[in-house]
Amino acid sequence: MRTENSATAPSPIAVSGPAAPVAPATPVVRGTLQAGFGVAAFSLTFPATAWGLEGFGPWSLVAVRSVLAALIAAGCLLALRVPLPARRDWAALAVVAAGTVLGFPLLTTLALQSSTTAHAAVVVGLLPLTTALFSALRVGTRPSRTFWLAALAGAAAVVAFTVQQSGGALTTADLYLFGALLVCAAGYTEGGRLARTMPGWQVIGWALVLCLPVGLPAAAVALAHEPVQWTWHGVTGLLWVAAGSQFLGLVVWYRGMAAIGIPKASQLQLAQPLLTLVWSVLLLGEHLTVAAPLTAAAVLVCIAVTQRARG
Repeated sequence: MRTENSATAPSPIAVSGPAAPVAPATPVVRGTLQAGFGVAAFSLTFPATAWGLEGFGPWSLVAVRSVLAALIAAGCLLALRVPLPARRDWAALAVVAAGTVLGFPLLTTLALQSSTTAHAAVVVGLLPLTTALFSALRVGTRPSRTFWLAALAGAAAVVAFTVQQSGGALTTADLYLFGALLVCAAGYTEGGRLARTMPGWQVIGWALVLCLPVGLPAAAVALAHEPVQWTWHGVTGLLWVAAGSQFLGLVVWYRGMAAIGIPKASQLQLAQPLLTLVWSVLLLGEHLTVAAPLTAAAVLVCIAVTQRARG
């Protein structure tokens, strides 16, 4: 009897064995959720910037948001006694700072002075594809053909929708928007690469701190030369782009990219323009056409394909 019991003893182990492969999928699910939360935070950036411009000038808004976000990051880094990054990482952190902390906020804020949020959404519509291209060149990732076809289809759907919403006219603001597209993709790529070996919140935290010596005098000069109106919209928009978009959103975004890879995480941003348009209706009173749900369905299909495609 003991021999039979010992022979049947491995059966519970055999039952639990097949369940083991489920565990490795957990980081992927967590990373996808984190990147998705980042996209949700970013989708509010343009409407919040439009609110901020009601109370602040463009240069003041960008400078003050970077200073506030840097102070939040510095407080977290000091409180947790995080050591300085390795010397080899500072160059990449400078790219993150130039692209996501200074370049993208400044160029998009300047564009939103004369562009609607719908038109500015063209940038985030093209950003996933551009980030994947930067990743392929910089990190050496090689997504599959299915991935690229779905990414191109999604980008085309978003661009067609947002251009149609804005009337298809190219303005001076487009130069700012396309410039923002390039610098942000570079910052995302370097940030995602660093987040493989450094916690995502530390990546954006050190990038923000790196900009503090520039942001402080810039904020002082800008506030002295641009009029400020302390409106509810203006202050709320400023606080969101500083704490939500500039810090918290990038923290979960870089963590998500580190978990699921830069190309796949970037494709989640295909939903960002549509989310931005929804917020534009609710917060800014803009109107959408019937093409919105059709484009949303097409984009969601493309996101599903890119998430399943193997790199």
